[in-house]
Amino acid sequence: MSAALPAEAAGIRFTVEQASKRYGKVSALERVELEFAAGSTTALIGSSGSGKSTVLRLLLGLEQADSGCVRIDGRILEPADVLALRRRVGYVIQDGGLFPHLTTLGNLALLPRYLGWNAPRIRERARALAALTHLPADALDRYPAELSGGQRQRVALMRGLMADPDALLLDEPLGALDPIVRHELQDELKRIFDQLGKTVIVVTHDLAEAAWFADRLVLLRHGTVLQDGRFEDLRDRPASDFVRQFVQAQRRLPESS
Repeated sequence: MSAALPAEAAGIRFTVEQASKRYGKVSALERVELEFAAGSTTALIGSSGSGKSTVLRLLLGLEQADSGCVRIDGRILEPADVLALRRRVGYVIQDGGLFPHLTTLGNLALLPRYLGWNAPRIRERARALAALTHLPADALDRYPAELSGGQRQRVALMRGLMADPDALLLDEPLGALDPIVRHELQDELKRIFDQLGKTVIVVTHDLAEAAWFADRLVLLRHGTVLQDGRFEDLRDRPASDFVRQFVQAQRRLPESS
């Protein structure tokens, strides 16, 4: 049996080494090299099919690379390590993925119950996270259908944070929300990322959102990394014509005449 994964002081250090992944004839990743420092916040950006979500799945152990490897705090992630890793990583997806037959508290309690937490500890942690995410306290006893879209996404974030993970991976967490709620939650997430000091990797196709969340942006296309740097690097020093086009393609509001 594999030994427990090592832990670092703040967050998890993820390393992707020469990772390639194919789905049939489709190449999702091609010899990708990336490192995510412990405690850092990084945004993975790119068009649909660029490989962003595949990177997250490899980091979580949901998928295995066809070649290359993933390292967790310097050690190769093996299949036997995946369960221990998932206890250390919170995962948030678009639409939340909440179970409709469970209340908010029931959804939040799934992993803690598996870890042996008692009911008072679960409710205390849920209340603390409700305060952190500005979710009304009475929402803990409601079902997902009784919550607004923004509230459901807050619950999804709370579920990812329930066991106080060392890292948080978010896959298009705000993509299905209307603009007003999305803008509000962008502010909330930024505040939470800064406050918690965990390793955060967020996938988005929205460049402005990526630049708001993270100092480091990684732009992928067809499974390869085109540019890795700050927003200003992509804007002022694009590494290719596609990078320039991607930055310029962000839609702006029409100017008044």
